Amino acid sequence: MAYHYQAKIYVTLRPSVLDPAGVAVQSGLKHMGYDNVEQVRIGKYVEVTLSAENEAAAKEQLDRMCDQLLANPVIENYRFELTEQIAV
Repeated sequence: MAYHYQAKIYVTLRPSVLDPAGVAVQSGLKHMGYDNVEQVRIGKYVEVTLSAENEAAAKEQLDRMCDQLLANPVIENYRFELTEQIAV
């Protein structure tokens, strides 16, 4: 029996990697008067719905998806939240 899951995947640049887009957004916010913004980092958000035999298998597939396509492991970190979808 397969279970259905939804994954919310967050991909962000590693802290050691420069983020020109984040710097540009921070600068724009300062020009708008938000002088209290100390740092902006830009990332990606991806939702994936999948079926798997169990939660462990779903997590293993998501790790492979992130390592192979959704994130660049050299310069990016990722994390995901996995929830089982209940059929209504």
